[in-house]
Amino acid sequence: MKVADALPRLPNFSHAILVVRDDAGYPLSAATAFRVIDGGIELAPVKTGENVIRDAAGGALNPAGAGWRFVPRTARGWDEQDLSFPELCQRALPQARRYLVQLSAERGHEVRPQMALGWRFFLATRLPFLSATIVPVFLGLAAAGYDRRFSIGLALLTLLGGVAIHLGLNVANDIFDTLSGADEANFTPTQFSGGSRVLQYGLVSLRQMAIIASTCYAIAILIGLILVLATGPGLLWVGVAGVLISYFYTAPPLRLVHRGLGEVCVALGFGPIMTLGAYFVQTGHYALRPLVLSIPVGLLVMLILYANEIPDRGADAKAGKRTLVVRMPKDAVLLGYVASVAATYVVIILGVVLRILPWPTLLALLTAWLAYQTFEGLRAHYESPYQLMPFLGKNVKLHLYTGLLLVLGMLVATVSR
Repeated sequence: MKVADALPRLPNFSHAILVVRDDAGYPLSAATAFRVIDGGIELAPVKTGENVIRDAAGGALNPAGAGWRFVPRTARGWDEQDLSFPELCQRALPQARRYLVQLSAERGHEVRPQMALGWRFFLATRLPFLSATIVPVFLGLAAAGYDRRFSIGLALLTLLGGVAIHLGLNVANDIFDTLSGADEANFTPTQFSGGSRVLQYGLVSLRQMAIIASTCYAIAILIGLILVLATGPGLLWVGVAGVLISYFYTAPPLRLVHRGLGEVCVALGFGPIMTLGAYFVQTGHYALRPLVLSIPVGLLVMLILYANEIPDRGADAKAGKRTLVVRMPKDAVLLGYVASVAATYVVIILGVVLRILPWPTLLALLTAWLAYQTFEGLRAHYESPYQLMPFLGKNVKLHLYTGLLLVLGMLVATVSR
């Protein structure tokens, strides 16, 4: 865009923002009032702490009476109606990387984005998604409690092992999605989709991510072996299946999610495998009741992945990640969501009718309204990632609340027996 074409558009805005380097070389933004004058912009003085800005990128900044005069050398246009601000930030990542490389060369040492270690770990491991592990483990423990078998020590070990395998999966998923190009091609990540982005933002290195993933898997395998020794070899096969599904979810050569099997793997891993595993640790055997309990939470955790794939479908398709959402048109995707939710509630009702589940588990049907709201959001905002984001959040809550109500129903039935 030419400067002469850009200046007439500026009176529509109330403030100008100067972007400069601070004393450490990092970008610093400051807002100020302005007015367009012949060939440039007149700005009010801007102070940041004790420093007065005297230079700005993209033009010459000179004192002019009580204010300053900024004469731009270049102009670029951006309209949020055409490109959302979050997407603009993602598309600017290559420019940001070039800037850091240039700054590193000038300073003689590597300059990287700064963030506290705790926050980097929080983002890299995606800790908020641990509800996908907590719910099925609690369900397995509640089913064991209903059968009057419960050990707090074994329960804590089971939960820790489940958390470790889940965190390993999250980090490994980021690693292999980065290596495949899926996350790099994604310009519309949301709070619930598109990965943690710590690799794309340079907050954590690929080597550090590999160390985190390896450590989490090692802890999970060690705990699994301890539990096998404590409860019997029947647990071994469930544990091995869980580790293999977790790792090969995105890892070559299987890359299960690339083959349209990711949804099924998530349903199995965070449904029957975790619920039955938690139950076996307490009782030393498998049973029909925890299996039936695991199906609703398995379906709903599958729907978390399924819905989160909607805003990612363009980038996934470019990277050869052929998820179900990539393979199917919008109407089929929405129908799949409705069918899965319906199956969730049908399993609960049939479980009670057939006397496999105690009647208080019908409390889980109270989340049907949340499922309806989520579906309406998916249908209305299928093409708009950031308008869709609140409904992706509702979808996570649908799984969490349904699972917790099933746990509550089992506890009520246990106490009332």
